[in-house]
Amino acid sequence: MWVLAWNNPKLHTPERRKTWLACDEHREHLSSFLNVRGFLRDVVPLAEWEDDSAAPPD
Repeated sequence: MWVLAWNNPKLHTPERRKTWLACDEHREHLSSFLNVRGFLRDVVPLAEWEDDSAAPPD
């Protein structure tokens, strides 16, 4: 599984991230969909996203 982190710069502050989960089969298609619109910010494996979200803030 993959996490596609995105935001709509017309609606969200730059640091805000909304997320979609995608399987290997759909990751590229959904990434392209978001990227064409200028919304895609990051694509990371789910395990990595969970590890980062569990880390204490700096």
